[in-house]
Amino acid sequence: MSFSLLDIWQHMGLTAKLVNLVMLIMSIYSLSIMIERFMTYRKAKKQSRVYAPKVAKLLKDGKIQEAIKISSGKEVKNSHLAKVLLAGLNEYEYQKESGGVSRDEMMEAAHRAIERATALNLTDLRRGLSGLATVGATAVFVGLFGTVAGIINAFRGMALTGSGGIGAVSAGIAEALVATAFGLFVAIPAVWAFNYLSTRVEGFTVEMDNSASELIDYMAKKTAT
Repeated sequence: MSFSLLDIWQHMGLTAKLVNLVMLIMSIYSLSIMIERFMTYRKAKKQSRVYAPKVAKLLKDGKIQEAIKISSGKEVKNSHLAKVLLAGLNEYEYQKESGGVSRDEMMEAAHRAIERATALNLTDLRRGLSGLATVGATAVFVGLFGTVAGIINAFRGMALTGSGGIGAVSAGIAEALVATAFGLFVAIPAVWAFNYLSTRVEGFTVEMDNSASELIDYMAKKTAT
């Protein structure tokens, strides 16, 4: 028997084929998450890098309406900072225009709006990461299941034919071990990507918290004057 992938696939049992098809689907799924998240995070970082100094200058000059306008623009629709600051600025303006609200109530309302926006933004940033973690944690075990099923099939074939020796089962074991190798091939990149992307999300969280604190400080100074 040749040990090319095509020949191994042709000699695989039904269970082994199903296991490898499942892992192929898991691989495609995890790869699609990696690409989509990389692109999303890249856009968020790029847009926020341009947005932050612009909105900081506008707030320093007291141009809140202009800051709201730039925060809601299409050019910053993927910016995690713009989403958070926009929620706080809108709530601040709403409370100020409503009137009859104390300074503490105004600050508390703006703070709650920022917290809600941050929570929603983090949920969006983490989208797909749980699936990536699941693939990384289970792909090896799915592959191991395929290996065990393949080895059982190989020994059953040896029992039915009555032949013995390593030569009688070597081909079947080789087919079975392909599932484990495939499982490792799927799991390792998924775990690496999950850890990397989770670190990126933590960085975004710190940036949003810092920007929110700076905005709250700005509002406190603004309402005190």
